[in-house]
Amino acid sequence: MTRRPNDTKPAQAGPQPRGIRQTMSDLHIWAGLLAGWILYAMFLTGTVSYFKDEISQWMRPELPHQAEVPDPALVAARIAGELQMVAASSPQWSIGLPDARNNIASAFWRTPGVEGGRAFQNATFDPATGHKVAARDTGGGEFFYRFHFQFHYMPVLWARWLAGLCAMFMLVAIVSGVITHKKIFIDFFTFRWGKGQRSWLDAHNALSVFGLPFHAMITYTGLVTLMSLYMPWGEQAAFKTAPERQQLRAETSAFVQPGKPTGQTAPLASIEDMVRQAQARWGRDNIDRVIVSNPGDASARVSITRGDEGRASVSPQYLLFDGATGRLLQAKERVGPAAETHGVMYALHLGRFSDTVTRWLYFLVSLAGTAMVGTGLVLWTVKRRAKLPAPDKPYFGFWLVERLNIAAIAGLSVGMAAMLWANRLLPLGLSGRRDWEIHAMFIAWGATLVWTFARPAKKAWVELLWAGAALLALLPVLSALTTERPLWRSLAEGDWVFAGFDLTLWALAALHAALAIRTARHQPKVRPVRKAAAKAEPQPALREANP
Repeated sequence: MTRRPNDTKPAQAGPQPRGIRQTMSDLHIWAGLLAGWILYAMFLTGTVSYFKDEISQWMRPELPHQAEVPDPALVAARIAGELQMVAASSPQWSIGLPDARNNIASAFWRTPGVEGGRAFQNATFDPATGHKVAARDTGGGEFFYRFHFQFHYMPVLWARWLAGLCAMFMLVAIVSGVITHKKIFIDFFTFRWGKGQRSWLDAHNALSVFGLPFHAMITYTGLVTLMSLYMPWGEQAAFKTAPERQQLRAETSAFVQPGKPTGQTAPLASIEDMVRQAQARWGRDNIDRVIVSNPGDASARVSITRGDEGRASVSPQYLLFDGATGRLLQAKERVGPAAETHGVMYALHLGRFSDTVTRWLYFLVSLAGTAMVGTGLVLWTVKRRAKLPAPDKPYFGFWLVERLNIAAIAGLSVGMAAMLWANRLLPLGLSGRRDWEIHAMFIAWGATLVWTFARPAKKAWVELLWAGAALLALLPVLSALTTERPLWRSLAEGDWVFAGFDLTLWALAALHAALAIRTARHQPKVRPVRKAAAKAEPQPALREANP
């Protein structure tokens, strides 16, 4: 018998292959999650590092407000004269000069005979007198800068490898995110408030697109800054001999290797006159550092390096003088194309060439990048919570990720604020004071993690956000009570470093308070769990085929 047309059974469709966007979506999700907690800390501490000099000033309130930049030539001469008394036997001095963002002069010098001359001492000096100043021992903003790529409590080499691995994860997440979201630029103009998962996704998309070129640039250039660590093989193959490696260092560093002392005593020529020659080339306030090798010896050399003002590159530019006669020996003002490319990428990452407006743009877009990472972490839990059979009793993996999110995001704000509180509260004469400021940050940060383990997720979010808001809001009050630099005095004297810092603290406190209020008011929409189909309704009988 022939089979009737309606007796023909439809062919069973096989599993549909996964498209490129689905694959990239999985890669984006897991690359972002696995490195997200570390990336958030790297982004936030890197963001505040754009104002690390201003943070350092705020953390040393004993140092007076700098109304105008002192003449670098005079400052260098004063500090050199002071070092001739306190470090006369040192084979090398390095003097950092004040500028528009830094109100102190600093110096470090080698201690002879200690570990092959590798040990150093350092001090802070008053630019007006050249004498040492007594300021509280603090890591200042430099700690946040160092932390964002080499962390703390671990070997520097391992930390930089970990930071590079996370940066590579970030680069993968950026590229895969662009591929995944085919309407990413359209979604930038769409934000649906109060829609739960949809709102988190809209926020994540908007923050990602807003700073996409910046995020890609800052991630890639971050890898480039340490490329000789991550991929040293090309350099090792190309530069095999000592002279070749020395030439490479000369192209990428302003450090001039000191020669051997002759043993013949010779007074140091006028440092002021040497700096004047550099000012004639680069401008009065565009001098970064003065390095003196073998001071007091006939073989002395003085290297004066150019500042970052007016050029988007950190390629080395310096003048090298004979320290005994003051004669100009070398003017290094150009490097090769490869070294200049490296210098430009390094400068783009650091942003030191920026004026005030550009620096604030760096800060705001980088803060948006921090929020991008944070919203991505939160989105992972929001998306999966809606699918849990019992949202109040999640499985352990989900519970752990959610707690780590809370501690990494809200807890880090508490930890960083705690470090600033420690700066104001710790005794000035405390041994290891600088280290205890840093310990205070990690103790507080660790305490927030313990707190999240003990509290329900929503309450932990709200409580830690309020804690961060309170610590930030009360910092200017604490500073007014413990120092002679209250906000009203800073405003009256035109000290916008202290006044701007206090006002920024209040703005960040308001942001944390708004997030706490929003989180407390949020009522997630829980989907009812459907019963098994077999118990909910009987299966309809299969209709028989027509004969």
